[in-house]
Amino acid sequence: MLPAAMRPHLSAIYAFAATIAAVAECRSMRAAERLTGIQAWQSRLHAAVDVERSGRAPDPHEDAAVVALAHSIRSLDLPMPLLDDLVSAFGEDTMTTRYASWAELFDYCRRAAQPLGRLLLRVAGYRESAIDESSDALCTALRLTACWRAFGDDWVVGRLYVPRDVSAACRAREMDLDAPFLNESWAAAIRQCVDQTRAQFEAGRDVCDALAGGMRRERRWTWLRGMRLLDAVERAGPTLKARRPAIGVRDMPALLWSAARWPPPAS
Repeated sequence: MLPAAMRPHLSAIYAFAATIAAVAECRSMRAAERLTGIQAWQSRLHAAVDVERSGRAPDPHEDAAVVALAHSIRSLDLPMPLLDDLVSAFGEDTMTTRYASWAELFDYCRRAAQPLGRLLLRVAGYRESAIDESSDALCTALRLTACWRAFGDDWVVGRLYVPRDVSAACRAREMDLDAPFLNESWAAAIRQCVDQTRAQFEAGRDVCDALAGGMRRERRWTWLRGMRLLDAVERAGPTLKARRPAIGVRDMPALLWSAARWPPPAS
């Protein structure tokens, strides 16, 4: 469990992120409208931070999540570029449906996932570059796992995260995704994606040991759950498009056992 003093700040961060995510995923709005809406929330946050730093009372009509986050940014000196990167990734979600290469997808993860990990570290008082780098890898692994897990759901709305250079190397064609199950070419592409994601998890193990107390336990549990979910994605194989892999009560004994005998063996 995370320290009580951290929770209001993390709640403010996650509430703001959830608000923007809801705009990004609102299918009743056109993509350009969603992007404009996201940028408006970004402007509101910047304005609220300016008010907070000036010592003036917050606008009584401003959203509570924005006011709370502005207070956290000022009181903990949280880096605004991390939040701007996060906003830009949500904006990308509204306009981008394909990635040409791992470089492009990793840049998306740099903005969509890594800022949340670094903000968690800043709230906890950690600012070491080595810890940041390991956290970045873990957060990238978690985001990629979420992408592969939602492969079928994303395809329904026209989104595909598998980099085109991977699908091309495996001779996986988009027209074949109209079938209910993945053919061997797409199954091979997913295996490559899982392997790349597993490498990111391995690079993200250090942060789980570098932190103390509740933060250490939380990061280890997050790592174990993420790896367990990635294993479920891998087991899904050709059925990945038809069903969304998940972990549940049946996975708890194995997760608890793995947590008790940390560190996990290297892959």
